[in-house]
Amino acid sequence: MISIKSLDKYYGNNHVLNDVNLTFNPGEVHGLVGENGAGKTTLFRSISGMESFNGSIDYDAGNMKNVMGFLPTDPYFLSKITGKEYLQLLCNARNIKINDFSEKNIFDLPLQQYAERYSTGMKKKLALTGILLQNNNVFILDEPFNGVDIYSNTVINEILIKLKQLNKIVILSSHIFSTLYETCDYLHYLKNGSIIKSVDKTQFESIEKEMQASGIKVKIDKLNLT
Repeated sequence: MISIKSLDKYYGNNHVLNDVNLTFNPGEVHGLVGENGAGKTTLFRSISGMESFNGSIDYDAGNMKNVMGFLPTDPYFLSKITGKEYLQLLCNARNIKINDFSEKNIFDLPLQQYAERYSTGMKKKLALTGILLQNNNVFILDEPFNGVDIYSNTVINEILIKLKQLNKIVILSSHIFSTLYETCDYLHYLKNGSIIKSVDKTQFESIEKEMQASGIKVKIDKLNLT
């Protein structure tokens, strides 16, 4: 279980995260939604140990860094490293030996090519494959569906369902509500750095409608379309 209590994050005088309290249990998929700039990525980076913060994040099964895979919105790759070498690097970090990466290449990526030359979607699929091969227990996925083709979206959906069946903790963000309906057990609405609502699957529609009412409709009305 991951327990987040009274988490606050500042960038200078900017209060980015405000008193965030959340609990994530094994075998659950949690979705984090909110407009751009709400603080989703900062929260993910805080959980992943990449940001300092006030408050506490506790994991009840040891050192979370050793069993956590983080998929950033825009994965970064060292120059002159092939897709295969990248996967090997991540597996070596967990002392996992894989002799044939071709059979693990579920997204049919050109593993012999330099990863930095991949398209946006290919980079995301390579990074996701890497953390899956590490056999992590916790997965933090920042916009895993963004920039990915329709077929791969379906594959990722099935992966999330499988991770839930394997009793993993999965936390993801997405602007695509249809994918959240299919995969998530809980949704958390982050607005201006605060969690203003957390609901189970039976109430997902309430968050979608609230986001539309508070943001999308107002912005469209400003266009004065006739």
